[in-house]
Amino acid sequence: MLTYDVEIWSIRRRKGRPKPYELRWRVGTRAHSKSYKLRPQADGRRSELLAALRNREQFEESTGLPASEYEALSSPTWFEHATAYVLMKWPRAAAKHRVGIAEALAVATPVFVSTTRGAPDRKVVRHALYAWAFRAVINSDGKLVPRAEAETPPQDVAAALAWLSKNSLKLTDAAKPEHMRSALTALSLKLDGKAAADNTVTRKVMVLSNAMRFAIEKGILTKHPMLGIDWKPPETDDEVDLRHVPGPKQARALIRAVGEQGPRGAYLEAFFGCFYYAAMRPGEIASLKKADCHLPAEDEPDAFGELLLAENRPETATGWTDSGKPYDERGLKRRARGATRPVPIPPTLVRMLRAHMKKYGTAPDGRLFWAARGGRVRTTEYCDLWAVARAKVLTPEEAASPFADDPYSLRRAGISLWIKAGVDPVEVARRAGHSLAVLYRFYARLLRGGEGRANRLIARALEAEE
Repeated sequence: MLTYDVEIWSIRRRKGRPKPYELRWRVGTRAHSKSYKLRPQADGRRSELLAALRNREQFEESTGLPASEYEALSSPTWFEHATAYVLMKWPRAAAKHRVGIAEALAVATPVFVSTTRGAPDRKVVRHALYAWAFRAVINSDGKLVPRAEAETPPQDVAAALAWLSKNSLKLTDAAKPEHMRSALTALSLKLDGKAAADNTVTRKVMVLSNAMRFAIEKGILTKHPMLGIDWKPPETDDEVDLRHVPGPKQARALIRAVGEQGPRGAYLEAFFGCFYYAAMRPGEIASLKKADCHLPAEDEPDAFGELLLAENRPETATGWTDSGKPYDERGLKRRARGATRPVPIPPTLVRMLRAHMKKYGTAPDGRLFWAARGGRVRTTEYCDLWAVARAKVLTPEEAASPFADDPYSLRRAGISLWIKAGVDPVEVARRAGHSLAVLYRFYARLLRGGEGRANRLIARALEAEE
């Protein structure tokens, strides 16, 4: 129990004792004492206790220690706390979020150590933390534990975890400004030392912040250690580089080149069409079912259809999902569970989807696109098709550059097309499944380009009013 009811008495000398100088004080109803061999030692400790009182610090009654000393004495190490945080978050976190937590903590944890002497190789430490310490599994007793406790890790991993456990700072020390600043700096950099993207830094810093909030919740810390720290991440530009986004003609040529790559390419041509014409995410395309497709009648060739998106299957490693599958089954990104997102689709995609369903049918659960054994279409599979399409369609200079470097660039191209066409940004954000803030952050240059058109409309309205 913490209290301000403290009384510190004078030092008394007891003759014939090995440590004759006794310091006595009272905290609440309990008396405490500590003996010293030399008078300056006792005086020094008495001065420390008086300084704690002057600083309005409470004392812990059972130990007689100032609150700061008591917290340090009872504090777990950062490594122990980070592991506990992972186990607390794991049951309710999506697989991608679990990966994000492990990535952030694997970067911060090597910073919170008392020494670097005898430190294992940096890559081994990162792997040990990411894949073994901060990945949870159910053990033989049905209890959720770190993987390193349920399985026998490789020798180098075990050695790295033992070193971290021995040299990890107390959590109360890790929370000091100089250590927090070092951790924040580490989170803002990529492995090559270059500045990470803004959204990556924000996501990782949020994990560290939440881990510290958990320490406050458990009563280990009394205030958030990030408050008041004079730090900001290196400046980066998250805007989509329009030089690397294909235009409509190039997008259509790339999709067509995918379809010309044998049976599997023809099968996934409509998959790539969803990237561009509906600006869908890969996990949303992988989840698309026949029941989600509301297509106009075949005698209406110029009519728009609509996709009612309700599910997302983001790909991840099997060790991060509860099902053991290499993907998560969840609702739409940044949407409440069970929420849907209607996306109107142009006649071109209507025809592609209708032809796909006529030729290939659906999986037993109604999905339009599936892997050879009925699972989710893997990233490696469609990225291989994309690499061949790029080499076929692009010039050697374009192919050697970041231009349309992955299939996701088709989604960016689709969103860019909508903005250039003059679609209201709110509607663009809704169709793409973005928040308006995210849309403006990534496509600000395009959205600013619409100011001239907006100015003309306003001028025309003012003229009409006059």
